[in-house]
Amino acid sequence: MDQANEIFLVLKYIFLGLFQGITEPIPVSSSGHLIILREILDVEIKGLSFEILVNFGSLIAVLLVYRHDIIRLIKNGIRFIISKADDARGDFYFIVFLVIATIPTGVIGLLLEDYIGEKLSGVAVVGITLLITGAALWIIRNLTGWKDDGDITVKDALIVGFAQSIALVPGISRSGATVVAAMLVGMSRDTALRFSFLLYIPVSLGISVLSIGDIIKDENFDMIPNLLAFIASIIASFFALKWFINIMKKGNLKYFTFYCLIVGILVLLFLV
Repeated sequence: MDQANEIFLVLKYIFLGLFQGITEPIPVSSSGHLIILREILDVEIKGLSFEILVNFGSLIAVLLVYRHDIIRLIKNGIRFIISKADDARGDFYFIVFLVIATIPTGVIGLLLEDYIGEKLSGVAVVGITLLITGAALWIIRNLTGWKDDGDITVKDALIVGFAQSIALVPGISRSGATVVAAMLVGMSRDTALRFSFLLYIPVSLGISVLSIGDIIKDENFDMIPNLLAFIASIIASFFALKWFINIMKKGNLKYFTFYCLIVGILVLLFLV
């Protein structure tokens, strides 16, 4: 490989890492957009290492943004187990509900992952599911919710968990699906966001740990481009998540609705 091709390869990985990082936290479906981008640019990255690393980069960004909440939950969760302190009860049950919400995604992912990868990863599917994502965001655009962290129930957790499992289909945004479900069961915007992105942590962490072997065995793994894509994903995801949180607080989800509907229509018109 000559120097020009090496530079182009690095730039391609950085661009895709930035692209994935920007689209992962916001409700537009990063997996769906990567399929669209690869179709438009005729880009193919062999192996799973790239996807694993950039998703892990997004996970690190979520950990950084919600670090104070995570530390508080861990401390109070342990304190409640040890002393049954009343002021730690809410955080302990918040952790329990996150665990409950993780179960549907784990079960459905194990059962349907291969089917989704083989049958539901085409451009046409992405176009249709982006329209669905846009419509769902429109439904909750003006909701404010009344449930805070301590008001969540087992039923709420399961509903949000099932919503996250639907997002295994490319074009259905994970953050969008979980925020929509959380808002529909009555969570406030702040609680819906926090529950959605803290729920992302165990699922993403589990996938990352289980995928270490795939990276080790990946014959196409190229250290420098993948590392740069990983760093780009962390940076882009961090600022995109901060931006999304600000938009949620202002109640401006309608902009994501318009975006998903426009992109979905364009995909169906010109790429199918």
